[in-house]
Amino acid sequence: MLMRVLLLVAFVAVPLAEVYFIIQVGQVIGGWWTLALLIAIGALGSWLVRREGRRVWQALTGALGNGQLPDREVLDAGLVLVGGTLMLTPGFLSDIVGLFVILPPTRPLARRVLTRLLGRRLQRQMGRVGMPGGIPGGMRGGMPGGVSGGMPGQDRGPVVEGEVVDRDDRRP
Repeated sequence: MLMRVLLLVAFVAVPLAEVYFIIQVGQVIGGWWTLALLIAIGALGSWLVRREGRRVWQALTGALGNGQLPDREVLDAGLVLVGGTLMLTPGFLSDIVGLFVILPPTRPLARRVLTRLLGRRLQRQMGRVGMPGGIPGGMRGGMPGGVSGGMPGQDRGPVVEGEVVDRDDRRP
């Protein structure tokens, strides 16, 4: 039910709000200036997506090259992609949201919100599958092994000391 309401808002209310704001801006600065502003914002969005996309790609390949799990980098790549799509869509409201998720100073906040939303959704889905407590044992905060996804103030679970042995390093 909630998903249907969100889709209704996304496909009806948001475009109506965009048209309303475009008309309001057009009445203040004029139609041609509004059109020029929308084109300029689209060009700025295209430039930002190229720049930030390149940075995110470098961070992603760097993390993979160091043998790290690129979870933050993958989320950043998705946010830059969504932000670029919003910036290229005509409208001032979508441009504001697009800038929020593209710009490096505000992207961590958007990433945190997305991580929380995805964690809650995962918990709900696991609860529907019939697992007691929603999340199986050893998974706290929606991540395996008790990792909370980097959220401050959340329990990270027990620390297991030991050593990692590669199968190729063992002698028979």
